[in-house]
Amino acid sequence: MTAPLRRWLTPVVAVFAAFAVLAGPAAPALGAPSAPKPSGHEEDDEPKLITDVIEAANRDYTQAKSKLAKSKKRQTQLAKEVERAEKELDSLAPQVSEMAAQAYRTGRIGAMRMLLDSGTPDSFVERATALDQLNMINARKLGEVNRAKKDAELAKLALDAEIREQQKQTAVMAKKKQDAEESLALVGGEGFTGGLVNATSPTARMAPGRDSDGGWRPESCSENDPTTSGCITPRTLHAYKETRRANFKRFVGCYRPGGPWEHPKGRACDWSLQNSGFSRWHNNDTRMYGNNLAAFLIRNADRLGIYYVIWNRQIWFPATGWKSYSGPSDHTDHVHMSLL
Repeated sequence: MTAPLRRWLTPVVAVFAAFAVLAGPAAPALGAPSAPKPSGHEEDDEPKLITDVIEAANRDYTQAKSKLAKSKKRQTQLAKEVERAEKELDSLAPQVSEMAAQAYRTGRIGAMRMLLDSGTPDSFVERATALDQLNMINARKLGEVNRAKKDAELAKLALDAEIREQQKQTAVMAKKKQDAEESLALVGGEGFTGGLVNATSPTARMAPGRDSDGGWRPESCSENDPTTSGCITPRTLHAYKETRRANFKRFVGCYRPGGPWEHPKGRACDWSLQNSGFSRWHNNDTRMYGNNLAAFLIRNADRLGIYYVIWNRQIWFPATGWKSYSGPSDHTDHVHMSLL
């Protein structure tokens, strides 16, 4: 509440007590929640593509921006209403002061004393009539003050609500912008995926072998590889099972003897785009399968202990994100997964 409003509360209350003028019913609260909107169509069973989410985020951003502009315009109007109401209160100040002083001088029994001092019936009637007129004038004046005070308070409440609305819409804009940027960056950008990737991925169960400080303990090649006759680490086996559980069930090969890197250590798997063998993506189905598989591994990297992922001429590390890759294979026929 502004200073002028606080300044007027005390004298107004004093005058109300003196003349027993009651305020009207309380005004309805501003900013009450609106009725729930009717629900739209149910979500389809098919997951949304990342492009759908980005489009929705940008639509929400644009809508929030428009709401913010309208709120600022409304704020300007309400500020003028607050100023007008406070000026009206200032103009009524002399009347309030006069009535408060009169109430202080006469006290609550002033009216009775005024009537009892009448010496004759005629003077009693005259004084009663004068008292009635005085009360009507005072009640009208107090009504004006009360209305001006309420107008100022309501305008100030509405102004505060507009400021909160602006803060809300600004936060929505920032969140939608961040969501769109993060969704794109997570899977390498729209240019990398062509937008053919689901907006969400299943959550993998936490892999064993993690220290209390968040690090991953070294593991040996101690588990039978379900894809070859070789061996893999417990963490690799866990990642293999979780990826299969997420419905990536096309051909995969993990252990491979000889050579550097993680395959001979039992810490890597190659996930084909085909049901058997390896061939590069040649249609939207195989490309989207590879995109979704890579996205699943990246989104669950902290839960699975992912070291890096290679897919479609790009390599992803937890510390660097997606980077261009130009190794012996362009990895357009499979998604490579290496574990810590």
